[in-house]
Amino acid sequence: MKIIKQVGIIFLICWLGLVIEAALPFSFPASIIGMILLFVCLLFGILKIEHIQEKSDFLLSNMAFFFVPAGVSIINYLDLLKSSLLPILVICVASTFITFAVTAWSIRLTMRLMNRRKGS
Repeated sequence: MKIIKQVGIIFLICWLGLVIEAALPFSFPASIIGMILLFVCLLFGILKIEHIQEKSDFLLSNMAFFFVPAGVSIINYLDLLKSSLLPILVICVASTFITFAVTAWSIRLTMRLMNRRKGS
């Protein structure tokens, strides 16, 4: 019964995201709206982590399974990917290095701020 309740909570939040998306005058992904709703509910104590812990652990441990359909559908666009292989590779490599650099910079900044707070 506990799992059914947790699935119901997650589906309710997803459904609310869909309702809000339909009501918005501009396009915005319902999945993002649902994640924001879940975050707000957890932040303000409307939901406790125990309410969705087991189901979310299950979904996270099986996340790779959910990428299979997207990976398989790439085969439909193989000719398009072949023609754009070099730009895609350059973008992937560049964005990886930019992500590494920004992460290192933000960690250094955070450490500096934490040390400054600790010192005062």
